[in-house]
Amino acid sequence: MASNLEFIDEAYRDAIGTVDKDGKRIWAFPKKPSGNYHNKRVIATVVFLLIFFSVPFIKIGGDPLLQINIFERRFYIFGQLFLPQDSLVFSIGLVTFFVFITLFTVVYGRVWCGWACPQTIFMEMVFRKIEYWIEGDRKQQQKLAQAPWNREKIMKRSVKYFIFMLISVVIAHTAMAYLIGVEEVRKLVTHSPSENLSGFIGLVAFTVIFFFVFTRLREQVCIAICPYGRLQGVLVGRNTMNVIYDWVRGEPRGRMKKGEIDTGKGDCIDCTLCVQVCPTNIDIRNGIQLECVNCTACIDACDDVMEKIHKPKGLIKFGSVESIETNTPFKISARAIGYSVVLLLLIAVEIFILAGRSQVEATILRVPGQLYQEMPDNRLSNLYNAQILNKSKEDMTLSFEVEGSAGKITLVGNKQSVTVHSGQKAEVVFFIEMNKSAIKKRKTELEIKIRNGNEVVETVETTFLGYTD
Repeated sequence: MASNLEFIDEAYRDAIGTVDKDGKRIWAFPKKPSGNYHNKRVIATVVFLLIFFSVPFIKIGGDPLLQINIFERRFYIFGQLFLPQDSLVFSIGLVTFFVFITLFTVVYGRVWCGWACPQTIFMEMVFRKIEYWIEGDRKQQQKLAQAPWNREKIMKRSVKYFIFMLISVVIAHTAMAYLIGVEEVRKLVTHSPSENLSGFIGLVAFTVIFFFVFTRLREQVCIAICPYGRLQGVLVGRNTMNVIYDWVRGEPRGRMKKGEIDTGKGDCIDCTLCVQVCPTNIDIRNGIQLECVNCTACIDACDDVMEKIHKPKGLIKFGSVESIETNTPFKISARAIGYSVVLLLLIAVEIFILAGRSQVEATILRVPGQLYQEMPDNRLSNLYNAQILNKSKEDMTLSFEVEGSAGKITLVGNKQSVTVHSGQKAEVVFFIEMNKSAIKKRKTELEIKIRNGNEVVETVETTFLGYTD
């Protein structure tokens, strides 16, 4: 792209827009955005907030719609219980997720960051809005930041941080509900902290982290911390859709005098409004940059200027490097199509695995070091150890039988069945007895059916060790 952008000083890539040459923080004071894209982002924000704050309260069959309980290692996704033993499901799901992220980024760039990422939504559409309401627009905020700590500054900052803290508390409680459930969070709120000190400390830690992120780190999360943002240099290509400046149409840039029609310059009048509204302090006219989160604030600002000077909108727009250079519409690349095919295959595999997922996971092995035993009535016996995991949402009372009535199972302790609680493991020891006439070789393959009532919930293969002359 450098050959087509000779007017650009590539030195801007040597530093980020929020750090000066001495390594000190340049605080971002973006101008209040407005326009068509911003209005659409407001709608997207409302939808996100409704989903974010409502999902922990939604139940399916009495179980959470979504809960990631890493402490008890119980995960509910769409009301279905998943345990650490579902490693294959999680592995395929994780690979599918990463392929989706790769595909999405290759085609659409960093649109997720500007329109759906919780960090950007809360920072730009919630906390920043409150900041505009209390401290004013860009110039007022800059003036307040440079002012001494007088009564006005102390009052405004106190009110702002108090509201920020309240919102951080609400976000922290909601985030905790995704981890341990609404009922447990309600207990944390209504009971003494001493009754669940670890949970209380967790809530306080979440609150402090969110408050720190949205008052101090802010855009630095997107620029320097978020790993997805750092992937842009690898995944973004010439055909990736980005918020991009049309340098072919805009350059050479220059001021326009009143009444001037044909200036011999490009359409960019160098008003710098696109820079002033940017929440990450970059100049979009320099080209595609990692710091850009595709928030579209610069598009709205530029479109408004173009309308005022009677020029076509779209000097800054969604497009790709290829589409700008060739003046052609944006199109999906062959690489993106290839990723799409892989993604569809992975989704198909995940659906197949989920459809065939058993509610019970069982491992049945002969007790090591034990030989077969001679029994009365011309029979042989083997001792087995079984580990049973109940992956369903209900307790199960399980019984065991040998397929084809080739053998008889007797549980140790004269029990007829064993109860396994939801999400729990149980160990069972039992004997399998077989008539010598049914034993044709040293190791006989057997299938053990595990029943919950009359329903067969799992079938496990094992071997019976025996020898007859």
